[in-house]
Amino acid sequence: MTIRIDTLSAAGPEFGRRAPQPVGPPDHGPAGAARLIGREAERELLRTFVRDASSGGAARVLCGGAGSGKSELLEAGVALGAAAGMSVLRCAGVRGSAPSDLSGLLQMLWPLLGDARLPSGSGQLRALEALLVDGAPGRRDRARLPFTVLEVLESVGVVRPLLIAVDDWDALDSPSADVLMFVARRCAGHPLGLLMTSRTPPAGPLSPGLPVLSLGPMTLAESAALLAARRPGHDPQAVRDLMARAAGNPLALLELPARTDDFPPHLPASSDRLAAALAPGAARLPAATRDLLLLAALHPAADIPLLLSAASRMRGGDPLGLTAVEPAERLGLVVLDGMRVDFTHPAVAGAVAHGTGPRTCRRAHAALAAELTRGSVLQLWHLSQSVEGHDPHLAARLEDVHRSALRQNEPAMALRLLRRAAGLYSAPRDQGRCLLRAAQLAHGAGWTRTSRSLARHASDHPLGPLGSLYAETLTGLGGDAPTIDPARWPRPEGAAETDSALELAHLVAPLLTDDRERADALLGYLDALPPEVAGDPRLLHAMASAAPVRRAATVLARLAARGPDIVAIRDLERLGEAALRAGAPLEALDLHRQAERLCLFHDLPDRLPATVLGQGLAHLVTGDWGQAETAFRRSREEAERRALSDDRAAAEILERLTCALRTGTVPEPADSDALAAGRVPVSALHEIVAVGTGWARVESGDVAAGHAALDRLLADPARCTPALFALVVFAEAAAAVNEAGTARARLRSLERDLGPERAPLVAVELAVAQAILADDENAAALFERAFHMDLAHRPFLEASLRLAHGRWLRRQHEFTDSRVTLRQAAATFAMMGAEARVTRITEELRASGQRTDTATAAGTRPAPVAGLLSAQELRIARLAGRGLSNRQIGQELGLSPRTIGAYLYRIFPRLGVTARAQLSGVLRSADEGVEE
Repeated sequence: MTIRIDTLSAAGPEFGRRAPQPVGPPDHGPAGAARLIGREAERELLRTFVRDASSGGAARVLCGGAGSGKSELLEAGVALGAAAGMSVLRCAGVRGSAPSDLSGLLQMLWPLLGDARLPSGSGQLRALEALLVDGAPGRRDRARLPFTVLEVLESVGVVRPLLIAVDDWDALDSPSADVLMFVARRCAGHPLGLLMTSRTPPAGPLSPGLPVLSLGPMTLAESAALLAARRPGHDPQAVRDLMARAAGNPLALLELPARTDDFPPHLPASSDRLAAALAPGAARLPAATRDLLLLAALHPAADIPLLLSAASRMRGGDPLGLTAVEPAERLGLVVLDGMRVDFTHPAVAGAVAHGTGPRTCRRAHAALAAELTRGSVLQLWHLSQSVEGHDPHLAARLEDVHRSALRQNEPAMALRLLRRAAGLYSAPRDQGRCLLRAAQLAHGAGWTRTSRSLARHASDHPLGPLGSLYAETLTGLGGDAPTIDPARWPRPEGAAETDSALELAHLVAPLLTDDRERADALLGYLDALPPEVAGDPRLLHAMASAAPVRRAATVLARLAARGPDIVAIRDLERLGEAALRAGAPLEALDLHRQAERLCLFHDLPDRLPATVLGQGLAHLVTGDWGQAETAFRRSREEAERRALSDDRAAAEILERLTCALRTGTVPEPADSDALAAGRVPVSALHEIVAVGTGWARVESGDVAAGHAALDRLLADPARCTPALFALVVFAEAAAAVNEAGTARARLRSLERDLGPERAPLVAVELAVAQAILADDENAAALFERAFHMDLAHRPFLEASLRLAHGRWLRRQHEFTDSRVTLRQAAATFAMMGAEARVTRITEELRASGQRTDTATAAGTRPAPVAGLLSAQELRIARLAGRGLSNRQIGQELGLSPRTIGAYLYRIFPRLGVTARAQLSGVLRSADEGVEE
């Protein structure tokens, strides 16, 4: 066994046997503690251990799997001990070797042997030196050895508290391991600490009676921090991919190769160091077991019968049974889980297959392809890995089946299929087409580096004009003039060029929002594309990005005409973003909810924060601040759990902003780095924050500042589209600061500029804002026009309109009608969580003669009911409270079920209820109040 001894750091300045130092396996050294990332709870336990060891003795075992970070934590403990003034002795086992007896003790005690300055009057050190260096001990010496070692260590601890650091205790020679365990159980009462690491034994606890600190996997946040510190420069999707494959194992995080060009035949990625750590005995397993493990590594989802059948095929037809799995199970590489063979860690799959030759790997892929369903995605994938050279027929099948992988929400598999198809084609044009499509998929999935690399490779092959433009744009080689000027783009010819046109438009549309001329050129180009792609999510997203509200009617009409066959999560997200930009938040909410359901169905948790974030934005646009804040909180929590820093930043900023709107406070300015990160999932985050902050100032009572901010943003709505959804609060602020005339002129200008295709929501906002700003002469007509707008499913606008109408009625001395209208507004705002608005309406009610206690109850128990509902609404509420369905109520009143649903949608917030079951109680209480 080789030995490495550092006399100064081992025993401190009091001791120092300066003998020639044998060379051995390097340790990390105390400086390694500074590199430790995460493990805060474990480090706190180590601090406690060092304090206890310095004063009265302590022992602890750091236990975990291969690569779990035991050695790094041991070095952190050594650094803490040295900082606390402890001397350090250390030794380490070496796996895969057969160390000689007592070599571990010799390694640990070497700095002490022969040091005459040690207080050891009974000569234990000389006895130990004779025992460990000069020859094998006799039977009597062997029996006394643990006591002798303990006495020597105790005497060393008298001079200075002593820390013994043992790495890989379970890999030491057996006599040394037994002696160290003996010392560990008896160190209490002496300034002596023993800190050991050991791999988790497959069966039972390590050793009863010793405190064990078990190391689990690192959290996702710790994994992301480790990658950022030790392996910077990866794009977010590559980081998520590494974290998924490493599953919290620090060694795997540092050693696993990032996905690069996948040269056939495919083999799970690993490294020499990782294979040695995670599968040290795999090469000595029986050949049948190694074949079975290779097949399981290539097809992790396969069941046992399929693996056994494929392994039998690899071995020429020799039947195999479950006994072939047992050696790998005894070695701790796999576990049998019902009908499946599961690796004990995801990285073990690559470790057991590491070093497999291409010929064997192709045979394994061919065996799997022969057992899988003919023509399926996986069958064609494995078949493609089993062939060499060109095969255009198989390449065409791969190119076709990649669409099935996309429909199954497996973009990574679709990307692999296209890249392999490019390798199987012999014609350069076919190769370029597949590489370009792969680049497009990689860009949509967030693999930035991969997409640019593929685009560069595609540029080396013959491409169509639009394909070349897309490749130039993606790699940043083309400059502005030829690439981002849609007026110069050629018309597509053929399906491949049409697809490139859609991808190119989707890529550049967000860059043209500040350039009206080029944005209009892009819109004209999109209008001229073939009609069969009119509803393509990429086209609608590009149209909504380039002209969010000027083409809203077209976007919404095409959204309504789309079929139910969209099952790709990314397409649903694009449609949801397009609907929100076009001013249709309810449609956007529905699309993002569909995307969330698909994320859960396909077990894609990393996509959840973005889909929930989209739902929060839809709620925010509708004015439902309570639901928006809940959605943003959910998104932030999901992002924190999965270490998705960009999604977390956006959700946190929007959650604070929504809370400020709801409570009537001004949010703290967002950090510039957080804003930059948040713009990755929410491109308009800066504009949303600017509008929301101005709005929050109005809600907080700083109306003049809020009005000035919103007025600046509305001066150029093309640069700040979110400001168009704040027209009502802008009108309220303008009326409060006596700027109604100027605001009316601003609204007329906007109405003229937006044109007939403006978003329906913006049209309603304009009508409500104009009513709010109306003078006494035109107020009645404008309020009537606004109330006749489509206010269904727009409760915030309806409540704002009723608030303004109630104020106007009070000014007309119609106090009774004013109170009814204001109570209706208060009930709706209370249901939506607008606390600051409910408080202000309380003041309005008090001004109109309403008692304070009744006014403050408006948010929870609006009364009297007869003042809140019309006769027809009251009758529908009573029938619904009796348990009748919408269809039954409609049959009794001669109305359609949809009309009854619309009535109930307006009734619920006015009465402060959220379910039919609450109606009977509210109506009964109101009736009792009338009787009294």
